Amino acid sequence: MPQEPKRRHSRQRKGKRRSSIKLSVAQGITCSNCGGTVLPHVVCKNCGYYNGKQIIVKKEKKKSKEKEKENDTSR
Repeated sequence: MPQEPKRRHSRQRKGKRRSSIKLSVAQGITCSNCGGTVLPHVVCKNCGYYNGKQIIVKKEKKKSKEKEKENDTSR
C-alpha cells in the first residue's frame, strides 16, 4: 500500500512550494522594418516582414474619408 502523509502541510509551506510554478510573460522584440513589437521567430503582423525579408504581402486599406471624397466627385 502507498504511504500517506502523516501530517498536513501548512498553507505557508504549500505557498513556498507553488511559488516557482507560474507563467512568464512572453518577451517581444522590435520589428526591424516597422519598429512594432513582435514575438521572436514570428512574422510581423503589421508589415509582414521576417528577418529583413517580406514574407506576406499586405494590402493597404483606403481610408473612409478618401472614399467619401471619391463618391462626392463622381456625382
